[in-house]
Amino acid sequence: MAELKTNTFKAAIQRMELQRGLWCTMSDPLAAEMMADCGFDWMMFDTEHSPMDPVSLLPLLQAVAPYPVTSIVRPSCLNAAEIKKLLDIGAQTILVPYVQTADEAAQAVAAVTYPPAGIRGVAGLTRATQFGKIPGYHKRAREQICLIVQVETREAMGNIEAIAAVEGVDGIFVGPADLAASLGYPGEPNHPEVTRAVLDCIRRIRAAGVPPGILTLSQEVRLQAIEAGAVFVAGDLDLAALRKGLSTPD
Repeated sequence: MAELKTNTFKAAIQRMELQRGLWCTMSDPLAAEMMADCGFDWMMFDTEHSPMDPVSLLPLLQAVAPYPVTSIVRPSCLNAAEIKKLLDIGAQTILVPYVQTADEAAQAVAAVTYPPAGIRGVAGLTRATQFGKIPGYHKRAREQICLIVQVETREAMGNIEAIAAVEGVDGIFVGPADLAASLGYPGEPNHPEVTRAVLDCIRRIRAAGVPPGILTLSQEVRLQAIEAGAVFVAGDLDLAALRKGLSTPD
């Protein structure tokens, strides 16, 4: 019989062990497979700000599966039906965007948890269950599912401790881009006031005993975030790396 796959990313961040990752918005399986072997601890497949959907995401999950990298998937929003589908096709780590309150965090927890504790719909012949070959999957799945919620507004900043206290939240990600807009600095994620707010959020999340995370293209902010206690950190996006690597034509 098949075994329930261990979520090494979840185990690592529970130990507060630094995990470095890559943000992915391209829907090409060959590119995903290449990036999976580049030494990152995790790859975050973004269906919120990209054309990706569950149909185009599935071959990406399959492409990276043989490699020692964790796939994280961001749904388009806090939508239980969408999250259910992402879990069924094999995602074990979910990053829910735009969570602003403890109640919304609790809704996210329910979405990744089977009844009676949650509302995740039950199906048997899914990729997540290895098509029915994992014994006791539905009773044990939540052990290896990692739920990260994203704080990215002024309101969410004020609710960090309450969000962190929600049982079942395994990590909190700070989104500098949307937070910058919420604070009055749209398009300026590295504005000094935004950076101060981001670092304050990271310190408060860590003080609450929850692993904090961040994506920033600024090496300076990234190093400051790690010093402040960030545990899962991304410093690049696939499209940004591709563009940087291309030579400007003469």
